[in-house]
Amino acid sequence: MIDAVLCDELLQEIFLRLPSSSLSAVSLVSTRWLRLLRSSLTSLCLREATAATLPSFLSHCPHLSSLSLTTAAASSADHLLLSAAGSCPNLRRLRFFPSPLSLSSLLFLSTSCPHLSSLSISLSRPVSFHFLSSFPSLKHLSFAFTGGNNSAAAFIGNPDRDLHLDTLSLSGIHPCDYGLVSLWRNTKALKKLKLESCNSVGDNASFSAFLKSVAGLQEVELKSCRSICFVVLMNLSENCVSLNSLLVYDGADKEGLLQFLSQSRCNMRNLNFRLPLDLDNSHLIAISRNFKGLSSLRLQSCCLVDGEGLVAVARGMGDNLEELSLINCDVVEKETGLLTTLGQSLKRLRKLDLSYNVMLVDIGFVSMLLSCNHLRELKLRGCRKLSDAALVSMLKSCGHLESLDIRDCGGIGAVAVELFVLNSSWLRRLQVEASKVSDVASAGASKLFTEFYECILFYPILFQF
Repeated sequence: MIDAVLCDELLQEIFLRLPSSSLSAVSLVSTRWLRLLRSSLTSLCLREATAATLPSFLSHCPHLSSLSLTTAAASSADHLLLSAAGSCPNLRRLRFFPSPLSLSSLLFLSTSCPHLSSLSISLSRPVSFHFLSSFPSLKHLSFAFTGGNNSAAAFIGNPDRDLHLDTLSLSGIHPCDYGLVSLWRNTKALKKLKLESCNSVGDNASFSAFLKSVAGLQEVELKSCRSICFVVLMNLSENCVSLNSLLVYDGADKEGLLQFLSQSRCNMRNLNFRLPLDLDNSHLIAISRNFKGLSSLRLQSCCLVDGEGLVAVARGMGDNLEELSLINCDVVEKETGLLTTLGQSLKRLRKLDLSYNVMLVDIGFVSMLLSCNHLRELKLRGCRKLSDAALVSMLKSCGHLESLDIRDCGGIGAVAVELFVLNSSWLRRLQVEASKVSDVASAGASKLFTEFYECILFYPILFQF
């Protein structure tokens, strides 16, 4: 029996390489496997844990460096954090949501886990930022502000030293939240900023400090921040030349976005927009003219975009664009020949995502693949009109495809999936319904793995159900 043959060290090495979806099955094999699995874990996510049982459980995970805790019981949040901090001195990453934490429990965390580099928590108003100076290794910080109101008693605090943060994520800032000025003043080395559901960056003093903190940013994400999008983008355009990645979801000022795309001096590499009513052809044309070095463009639910704008992008940067996403974009289905034109201009494309274009049919998709011979990753989830012919075309045109997502593609059947798996020597990840994976397909995947890695313990293709 394999349990008797393999030593503890080899089993632990195997467990480290398994996908997370397999770990629950491993824990049921034997008490030995359960013990070894726990001792090899470096990352753990627990929901509704209790302060009474958590220390005992975590004592079996000595190498834990990343922990995510979720509890809805606000009354026990501090006790739960104290239990976790006292049991995991080697923590590097901690995520604790959604219940807010007290200042005393955070100070205990800083002394118990001195190597903590990533912290994601909720805080209730009024807030003090004094505790931040107690985390010497902190590089990634995420706050979700809850409770209270926009009264004069909102934010207080003044960190007494510079915070060497690389990433800052803030959610739920209100216009009258003051005290954020101290946070902005002490984050001059920020590389990535994420704002979500924010109506402001703080009061007037906070806003002035914010303007000085954007100069060195490389990545910015704005989600549901319509009211501040214009101000943020204009200041990025005027004061930041290092920005290379921008994400804007669910609300933007159309004119402000156009000005940024037209006037920015940044060497932009990645653009990601989910703006159903705020993005049109004028924005795409500005992108094609101003960002010639763009390597990734992701558009989701952008209803006002048509072929003119997309063709302008493809022709303007066809030699550089390596990733294109057109998720739930009407233009993919409505304009005949558009995908063919895009494919002819984007021959260096490595990643393509056409998910949730429910009316996409074989002919347009197949004609695009004829030109895109270098694809490594392809996502077609929810493209229900595609048939087996699309999968056969992938075999002919995409010989180096490593990852494919065809979940919820009702027109693609088990026979085509089996044919594809058996003839795709580069494939390492396939996301598809369990009902479409035959025994022959699973056996074929296992055989491919033994040929390349001389090991029968793992599959090179990850079937996700």
